[in-house]
Amino acid sequence: MSTATVSRCLNAPHRVVESTRKRVLSAVEELGYTPNFGARVMAAKRTFTIGAIIPTMENAIFARGLQAFQEELHKRQYTLLVASSAYRPDVEQEQIRALVARGADGLLLIGHDRDPAIYDYLRRQNVPVLVAWSVSAERSQPSVGFDNRASMRALAEEVLKRGHRQIGLISGFSKGNDRARQRIQGVRDAMEAAGQDPDALTLIETTYEIESGADAFDQLMTAAPPPTVLMCGNDVLAVGALRRARERGFEVPRDISITGFDDIELARIVSPQLTTVHVPHREMGRLAACDLIDMIENDGAGRVFELEATVRIRESLSAPKDRSGVRA
Repeated sequence: MSTATVSRCLNAPHRVVESTRKRVLSAVEELGYTPNFGARVMAAKRTFTIGAIIPTMENAIFARGLQAFQEELHKRQYTLLVASSAYRPDVEQEQIRALVARGADGLLLIGHDRDPAIYDYLRRQNVPVLVAWSVSAERSQPSVGFDNRASMRALAEEVLKRGHRQIGLISGFSKGNDRARQRIQGVRDAMEAAGQDPDALTLIETTYEIESGADAFDQLMTAAPPPTVLMCGNDVLAVGALRRARERGFEVPRDISITGFDDIELARIVSPQLTTVHVPHREMGRLAACDLIDMIENDGAGRVFELEATVRIRESLSAPKDRSGVRA
């Protein structure tokens, strides 16, 4: 068997017939052979490493998409390095430079909001970058995501259709976070289209944590009149609001409706199950990996993939009852 066949089997197994691949891998196992990473890097002029910087690892918002991203990279013989910025632009910039210094062939970033100088820096370093979780008609950056504004508007339309007029919104901080900002605007769009004053929206911006959602519930319920529905920027905040509602003796959705966004597993295991927006996390992660590798290996310009996010109506949303206790 030629050395070229062995090399192909180790570096591009999908190009080798199964019987040959099994023989090579059996010999590799028996001999305890490990490929020389440095030699592979020198020959290919690539490190076969891709970096991903996500805003947080403290909850499951990005887990499913990142898992699919990793699985696709693994099929193509790439290694994933993951960092978390804690929603801090300065930390993200440090991590971008660190990953480039370590030879990352490409980067996956979340959302479009960052200093344009970062994109200029990556172009000068010849490091392809792909944005995920957001698409924007105003941005030419290669991306795989969905329309956060339109998706949240669709959910708000369902809320308004059921008769809710006092809407409270618990959002992540919108500064430097295009996903949060677009979701806020989506609610206002729906209110305006329904003849409501979008400025009447009661809004609290906070961190993406269960306890933050619970505390925001307390703040919003002091309004006069209090909201009949709490829309939340993601499922984590919604679960926090749901927990605090129970602690204070509210029955959801009889006394107050609560909605989320993302449709992570948490949305389906809480009781009542959350009405939310289903984000195609796995398809987003898979497509992001495929397109980023194409940009790396074929000098591709990168594309914009807009996926569909869909409203999932579940138990936590119903028509409001009027202040006398009768359902509207």
